[in-house]
Amino acid sequence: MKNKYIAITFDVEEFDMPLEYGQQINEKEQMQVGFNGLQALMPILNQTNIACTLFTTANFANNYASTIKSLSTKHEIASHTYYHSSFKNEDLLASRVALENIINKPVYGLRMPRLRPVEVSEVIKAGFLYDSSINPCYLPGKYNNRHLPKTMYYQYNLLRIPTTVTPNFRIPLFWLAFKNMPYLLFKTLAIQSLKKYGYLNLYFHPWEFIDLKAYQIPTFTKRYSKDILLEKLSMLFRDLQQEGEIVGLKTITDNINLPIKKAQKTSTSPLYKK
Repeated sequence: MKNKYIAITFDVEEFDMPLEYGQQINEKEQMQVGFNGLQALMPILNQTNIACTLFTTANFANNYASTIKSLSTKHEIASHTYYHSSFKNEDLLASRVALENIINKPVYGLRMPRLRPVEVSEVIKAGFLYDSSINPCYLPGKYNNRHLPKTMYYQYNLLRIPTTVTPNFRIPLFWLAFKNMPYLLFKTLAIQSLKKYGYLNLYFHPWEFIDLKAYQIPTFTKRYSKDILLEKLSMLFRDLQQEGEIVGLKTITDNINLPIKKAQKTSTSPLYKK
């Protein structure tokens, strides 16, 4: 258990997934669904012996500034860019500045919405120290990142922290796996990965934890919501605390004692633009 770290991270955002599937949902409702999910998580987030990283869009944070500031006293606040549904490079710096103005603390990390590719030079220029926008696996219809490292590495002067996949088959241990896998299987794979890597980087969304039946999104994205999923997440926190310390990603970067690779530049992936 000593020197093993677990980052349980949340993408705190406006709920715009229905737009991907042709269902219109206005921004006010997107914000409310995201906020309702965050409120549902509060009993877990308020536990005294854990700290998480909350990747927050500046748009969401501007709407719920007092809540985000309050959460920042215990949890790491990082950037999820400015808006969840649109992006331009200028949003990187603008999001960091907006979040820092709300929480009165530095913002070190970035995660792109939907883990979309981002130019490393722009992330560095915006003043971020680390990026967690890579799921190093193959996800049909989304991305094929099987060629990328499974553990944290430097690309130029930016520390990149991939979300955790299993050591052997690169099974992604992310929100969809947690929602749809049997709990015991997910926990077993997570502990195996923790023992191999020395740390975990898991991610979820607050909106997963409320009733989403009204929305025309795939069943595998909205099943087991509300109390069932909240209890499952509480179990994960309890079980993983037996294996390591639940901390923010910045704490892991400050304390992990592992060799960190340097990525080789490749012209085949947009992730490697300089």
